[in-house]
Amino acid sequence: MCAINGFNFRDENLISKMNAVTHHRGPDGTGIFMGEGVSLGHNRLSIIDLSDSASQPMQSDDGNLVIVFNGEIYNFADIKKELGDFYKFRTASDTEVILAAYQKWGAKCVKKFNGIFAFAVWDKSKRELFLARDPIGVKPLYYFWDGRKFIFSSEIKAILEHNISRALDKEAFNYYLRVLYVPEPLTMFESIKKFPPASYALLKNSKFTIYNYWDLKTKEKFSETKENLAKELRKKVFQAVKSQLISDRPLGIYLSGGIDSSIILDCAAAERDKIDTFSVGFNLKEEEQKEKFNADFNLARRTAEHYGANHHEVLLSAQDVLDLLEKVVWQMDEPISNSTAIAMMKLAEFTKNKVDVVLGGDGGDELFGGYDRYRLSLAASYYQKLPKLFRGAIAKFSQKAGKLNLPAGIDRFALFMFQKDEILQKSINEEFLDFNLTKNFFNKKFEFNDQFAAFEEILMTTDRKSWLVDFSLMLTDKMSMSFGLEARVPFLDKNLVEFAAKIPLKYKISLFNNKIILKEAFRGRIPNFLFSQPKRGWFSPAAKWLRYPEMQKMVKDVLSENYCESTRRIFRWKELQDIFEGHCFRGEYNLNIIWAILTFQIWAKQYRVQI
Repeated sequence: MCAINGFNFRDENLISKMNAVTHHRGPDGTGIFMGEGVSLGHNRLSIIDLSDSASQPMQSDDGNLVIVFNGEIYNFADIKKELGDFYKFRTASDTEVILAAYQKWGAKCVKKFNGIFAFAVWDKSKRELFLARDPIGVKPLYYFWDGRKFIFSSEIKAILEHNISRALDKEAFNYYLRVLYVPEPLTMFESIKKFPPASYALLKNSKFTIYNYWDLKTKEKFSETKENLAKELRKKVFQAVKSQLISDRPLGIYLSGGIDSSIILDCAAAERDKIDTFSVGFNLKEEEQKEKFNADFNLARRTAEHYGANHHEVLLSAQDVLDLLEKVVWQMDEPISNSTAIAMMKLAEFTKNKVDVVLGGDGGDELFGGYDRYRLSLAASYYQKLPKLFRGAIAKFSQKAGKLNLPAGIDRFALFMFQKDEILQKSINEEFLDFNLTKNFFNKKFEFNDQFAAFEEILMTTDRKSWLVDFSLMLTDKMSMSFGLEARVPFLDKNLVEFAAKIPLKYKISLFNNKIILKEAFRGRIPNFLFSQPKRGWFSPAAKWLRYPEMQKMVKDVLSENYCESTRRIFRWKELQDIFEGHCFRGEYNLNIIWAILTFQIWAKQYRVQI
């Protein structure tokens, strides 16, 4: 992976500053290209073709095109063969394959790529800038455009090297309070946007236009038996993993202890004799809590032993949280409220000492129905089919049953994904809250009222397009790349995503089971003890750590009106302190709101945000 930077005017000092602030993403080299009406910058993490000839910015064989590229094209060898008579290749890199493909097919080249990428190509003769992002949105790309000045980068902090507004986007702030991240196309800055996944753009003559090039609109489903689909799915997963094992640098696997990462290990072990695996656990003062929070950590160890992997472990403590929290928030670029981000950074730093590339299990839950909210929604959908009188009688005797009495739509999505009104009203001043904004945004963007699709499929699609991209994958990228570690995600191989979309819902979830077909596909291959485990999700002991004396002082300081002058008008400080004390001393669970505001406060101070 790498960092890409650029803008539509010539300024060597500014492009050098952008490269300097994103150097962590590409520690193996840095380069710039200065042209008439363009400046391009690149920081290189060498993975494919380690020679100097593969450095960037790279020019095409005729010298007309210049590219800066972040990511990997997994099918580059096949495309290279197709282009053999058209283009004279000078390197063994996938970067040059993109150049050649763009030279031959123009914007349509992106449809041929199976990979994770964000890149920009400058056409000297046309004085035209082309940008593209991968279909799923694994690699980040941000931009600033005011109708005259255009700036892009892999990270927001590089764009802020320019003299542009740092004003808070209040709409984005509302989304963050609700879902704990900022969904595309917004960022927490009014002036900066996220470039959408599965899109390309052209900038020419002060006209900037974004086009979508890929989506899963089909509602067609496979009619094969579950057994046959499971066999085909296993082949698809093997193909995806095999294609992503290509690397000229050492490669390993993030092993969480769950089914998804264990499947990745199983496929990799079929191709390689010895695999390095990496896991992170939690160091707690309370002996009885260690098993609870390290259940998956211990499972990962058992799984690694089963495959004879070279297993490596690292532990995160409360002191690590104090030491790393500010660095984690800085690397995020904008607030993403997830306490496990600190564990991700610790694991990335530890892993980088051994390998330069890791494969992980991201995406398996969204594609194959792994989250419990999908099963709960299915129960609600069945419940809706009961006569109203019967539902009413049940609701009188069961509060939980009453929660099932939500029809498919935005309100059910909000029940699963939104932070609650009451805690937000208590914490945030009224002028900064609009409770309709987030509902309207998600309802408009994700078509929750589509009568021709099961709501659970809409829920999974929404998670894949929003939560997965702007929360989960964003954190994976930012934490791994903070140490120049490339993270790959085989489950999000484009061909596998397209295949998974055609698998009938009944083969993904039922009232009492999830990831049905994925488990079927690898039953008898991955260890049997993995199938008897409950779905835990990955969570940290942050709620417990907040109660430690050494954490309390830091949190109280950050949750005070004197910590960051620009945010004084936003929060109800006395109430916030009461919420925190309730969590620490009265047995209340207030982790979500505390961590969200803690993260926001640190970010706002670091990035000198204007309110």
